[in-house]
Amino acid sequence: MPTTSAQNQRVLSGMRPTGRLHLGHYHGVLKNWIELQHTHECYFFVADWHALTTEYDNTEIIAASVTDMVIDWLAAGVSPGTASLFIQSRVPEHAELHLLLSMMTPLGWMERVPSYKDQQEKLKEKDLATYGFLGYPLLQSADILIYKAGHVPVGEDQVAHVELTREVARRFNHIYGKESDFETKAQKAIAKMGKKSAKLYNNLRKEYQEQGDEESLNVAKALLDSQQNISVGDRERLFGFLEGSGRIILPEPQALLTKAAKMPGLDGQKMSKSYGNTIALREDPKQLTTKLRTMPTDPARVRRNDPGNPDKCPVWQLHAIYSPQEVQDWVKQGCTSAAIGCVECKQPVIDSVLAELKPIQERAREYEQDLNTVQSIINDGCEKARDIARDTLEDVRKSMGLVYR
Repeated sequence: MPTTSAQNQRVLSGMRPTGRLHLGHYHGVLKNWIELQHTHECYFFVADWHALTTEYDNTEIIAASVTDMVIDWLAAGVSPGTASLFIQSRVPEHAELHLLLSMMTPLGWMERVPSYKDQQEKLKEKDLATYGFLGYPLLQSADILIYKAGHVPVGEDQVAHVELTREVARRFNHIYGKESDFETKAQKAIAKMGKKSAKLYNNLRKEYQEQGDEESLNVAKALLDSQQNISVGDRERLFGFLEGSGRIILPEPQALLTKAAKMPGLDGQKMSKSYGNTIALREDPKQLTTKLRTMPTDPARVRRNDPGNPDKCPVWQLHAIYSPQEVQDWVKQGCTSAAIGCVECKQPVIDSVLAELKPIQERAREYEQDLNTVQSIINDGCEKARDIARDTLEDVRKSMGLVYR
């Protein structure tokens, strides 16, 4: 089964622009991005075309949210010096690859994606019987494959989308990676490696194909990654030759599982705009304080001297995220014995959330006052992304015989 070359260990992730971000986005996605940008080659994009799949009749919110969302990314700590930030629709190669992939992707693959029926059920008020909504998982595949991304950070509910992408890449490589002179080109590429490396490659290939030795496969891949005398095309060809397949044009990505975000909203449910229970990253401190002070608590605590149960209190869920163990112990003991009231219980959470958001909001204000810099960051990211996307699409066109010159 084709795997991704170490030279293409890129991370690709995106968000739909649906308004300013909240603490759920920060704890569930952005903190992970901030860590990944220091260890991987990261591309983070504004998925404005994806937003159209459900908001096609409400495009104003999309346009207004694009810059706002990038400001929130930057304020949270995503660095344009270590990651590329871009807008999906500014890289039209996504759309062309989506079109080309749609020609060879079975319709049944789209219909079986779990989120297809789930989203239709959740969004009954919208007419989602559209071509775009049915095909959006394939557009996600194109988003990933156009950069030959090696890793895609997702939660468990999105693993099926990455698996679809792997199947699409596998099918594409099977159909279009079978060059008539594939073996001849592979042997010529091996010769370019030099006698010592060529001999080692052939031995490792034999051990893998005849004995199924996975370690030989991994060593051979590392050997190919280290070669300076072969082109990208030859390297992809030799990866396929190594595994007994054709040339690997579109490498299969791997799902990079992220920890489930357990950021509760103001009512104890998952923080979500659709529930109206969010705290925005740029929430006014006074408004934030009011929201937290008026949060519901254990309904059994009608009076101040009634003992409570932290497990039945939404505020306790926030303590689990923001409070050190000694504060949690103080809360649990004070609540169950009625030694402290709910207002006292909430104050450490208020202080911690304000402290977390203060530097984010300070950076956000700087970017709000310098939108030219924000636009420059987006422009640079779009250029970098488009350079890679063009190269991939040229390779795809050639493999499909769509180059007429």
